[in-house]
Amino acid sequence: MADPRDEALALAQSALAFAQAAGATDADATVSVAERFACEARGEEVTKLERSRGRSLHLRAFVGQRHTELTTTDLSRDGIEALVRRAVGAAAFVGEDPYAGLPDTVESDGVCDHDLLTVADDVAERSDDAKIDEALGMERAVREADVRIGNSDGSRVRDAQVAVALANTRGFRGVTHGTQVSRAAAPVALDGDDKRIGQYGTAARGWATAESAPAVALHAVHRALALIGARKPATMRVPVIFERDAAAAVLADLFAALSASNVALGNSWLAERMGEQIGNERVTLIDDGRLRGGLGSAPFDGEGTPTRETVAVANGVLQTYLSDVYWGRRLGIPSTGNAGHGSVEANNFFLVPGTGTLDDRVASTERGVLVLDTIGFATEYASGTYSRGARGIYIEDGAPQYAIDEFTVASTFQDMLQNVDGIAGDLRFDGTIVSPSFRIAEMTISGT
Repeated sequence: MADPRDEALALAQSALAFAQAAGATDADATVSVAERFACEARGEEVTKLERSRGRSLHLRAFVGQRHTELTTTDLSRDGIEALVRRAVGAAAFVGEDPYAGLPDTVESDGVCDHDLLTVADDVAERSDDAKIDEALGMERAVREADVRIGNSDGSRVRDAQVAVALANTRGFRGVTHGTQVSRAAAPVALDGDDKRIGQYGTAARGWATAESAPAVALHAVHRALALIGARKPATMRVPVIFERDAAAAVLADLFAALSASNVALGNSWLAERMGEQIGNERVTLIDDGRLRGGLGSAPFDGEGTPTRETVAVANGVLQTYLSDVYWGRRLGIPSTGNAGHGSVEANNFFLVPGTGTLDDRVASTERGVLVLDTIGFATEYASGTYSRGARGIYIEDGAPQYAIDEFTVASTFQDMLQNVDGIAGDLRFDGTIVSPSFRIAEMTISGT
C-alpha cells in the first residue's frame, strides 16, 4: 500500500494543476487520507464495529479577489476536475473581497511531525481484538464498580491514523501525519426513580499516553453516582469551582471571544481592548501549536502558516487575538497560525495551571458550588455575559454536601477573569481546548 502522505500530496498537487488550468489565479488544496477504527460495547455485546479508510479534498479557488471553497470525497480524476470546475465557475458570482487571498509569503521552518510527537507507534501495532476486549472490559468494570450501576449508554474505543497534505500555487508544500486514540464510558446509575448518566472520556496521540481503560470506567461511574439525589439549590452568590472539564467549556467561550473573526465582526467583548488588563495576574491563556504530543499540534496551520506558541493573555493582560490570514488582514495583525477550513481554530488552547488539586480547592471553600457540567448556550460573546445551566455539588465547611442541578451559574467574563482566586494543577492535554480546575471568588447561582 502506498504511503498515505505521498498519496495525499500527489492528490493535492493534481487539484492545483486542474485549478490553474481552469482559470484560477491562486488556489490551495488540502487532502486528508484517514484510517479509522471504532467499536462500542453495551453489557456483554459489541453493538458497533467500524473500520474505514476515507479521503477528502478541500479546495480554495481564487479568481482575482473573488474566492470559493468546496469539499469532496470523490478523489477520482473526474471527481477532482468536477470540483475544480464548480469552484472556479462559482467564483464569478462572488463579490470581490480585498482581504481574500493566500498568505503573502511561503514559510517553512523545517519542523516535522516527529519533533512534535504527533505519531504513536502503538496505534498501528494494536490489534482490533485487543480494542474490542477493552470496550467489553470497560462495560464489566462500570457494572462491577457499584450495585447502583444498572445500565450503560455504552463504552467506546476509537483510533485514527491521518495524513494531511497542503499545497498552494505560491509554492508551499507540506504534509503532516498524526495518530489519535480515545476511550469513553457512559454508565447509568439508578436509585429508585432517580436515573443519572455519567459520561467520561479521554483522548491522546497514542494508547500509552491516554488514561487507562479502568481509570476511564471509574471516573465515569463516579460522575454518575455524584449526581444521585440532586436537588435544586437556593439562589445565592458564592464562590464557584469549575471542575476541569466544565472549565474547558468556559475556555471554549474565551477562545471564541479571542478569535479575530468575532472581534472583526463586532461579536466579542474583547474588541479594541488589546493591551488592557482583562483579568487578574493569575490568568495566562496560551495557544500552542508546537506542544509536543498535543492533539492540535502541527508544523503549520490550514493555510500553511507555521504554528507557534501564542500567549493571548499574559498575567491578565490581553496581548493579541488569535487569527488566520484573512481575519488578521481585516484587523491589521499577523496570522497566529490558527487557520482551519474557513474559520479560526484552536491548536492547543489552555489556561496555565497553578498548583494543588481539585480537592484542595474544595477544602478551602467555606460555602460554594462545584460545577461538574454545564448546559445550554445563553452566553453572549459581544456583551461578555456568561450564563449557563449547570449540574454539580453544593459545598459547605470545605466539604461536598449534596448534589445539585437545575440551576444557572452567571456572571460576566470580565468579572470572572478578575476574580479567579485559585487554579489547580490538574491540567491534562486531552483536547484542543483544555483547562485545569479553577475557582471564581463569586458568581450568581440562580435556583429556587
